[in-house]
Amino acid sequence: MTGALVLVGTPIGNLGDLSARAIDALATADVVASEDTRRTRALFSHLGLPGGSRLRSVPAHDEAARATVIARLVADGARVVFVTDAGMPGISDPGAALVRACLDADLAVEVVPGPDAVTTALVLSGLPADRFTFLGFLPRKGRARRALLGDVAGATVTTVLFESPRRVAATLSELLERCGPDRKVALARELTKLHEEVRRGRLGDVVAALGDDALRGECVIVVDRAPVASGDVARADVDDALRDELGSGASTRDAVATVSERLGVAKRTVYARAVELNRR
Repeated sequence: MTGALVLVGTPIGNLGDLSARAIDALATADVVASEDTRRTRALFSHLGLPGGSRLRSVPAHDEAARATVIARLVADGARVVFVTDAGMPGISDPGAALVRACLDADLAVEVVPGPDAVTTALVLSGLPADRFTFLGFLPRKGRARRALLGDVAGATVTTVLFESPRRVAATLSELLERCGPDRKVALARELTKLHEEVRRGRLGDVVAALGDDALRGECVIVVDRAPVASGDVARADVDDALRDELGSGASTRDAVATVSERLGVAKRTVYARAVELNRR
């Protein structure tokens, strides 16, 4: 095998989620670079794999500086695996600078997919997952934070963001102010772990139920898209969406439900268009 940077997704909680391919990549790597070697040694111990001199530290604050060193190892023919503390490297975690350094040097980059909190929380939320925006961790304060909260309030797609347990109550309260009490939301924490929890409902209800609860574990907030008034969606868009659904074999009832959910248009309005299309 020629040299390559191999990004490996590691469990976000349940160690049983580590794939056979990921284990093989860790076992056969010439070098294993990690965000925190203490975490990686614990993972190696669980797997019964040797670490030793193969482990190299690439902490988040020094990733850019160490990217050159990693790229040089790959250029010399080493297969360098990179892992973060949990989840997929590069997703609100180090990894992007390493990838960029290797690509700029025309070196091979591979990915071994693994668990990630973004799509796990999105699917568990029960909110529309066909299109979504991921914002990572919001800025803690200032104009940038206010701007992003405004973006969430007006978003036409589902929004996923990370938050620490210490700030999640404040963030949900700010979202309540911006989005109103009726916007649907899901708060997920301890994903894939023993005490996994997902709170779903209207923002007003979730904030009220949360109260002064002290949460543990990193949290993921999934916010429904902004409601769309029926008059804001062109009739042609509704008709096209209905034709797609009906053409794929969906019943009128299912087609109406799907298009109503996707476009945010009242079911009665979509049904009226379906009846008109069926007459043609």
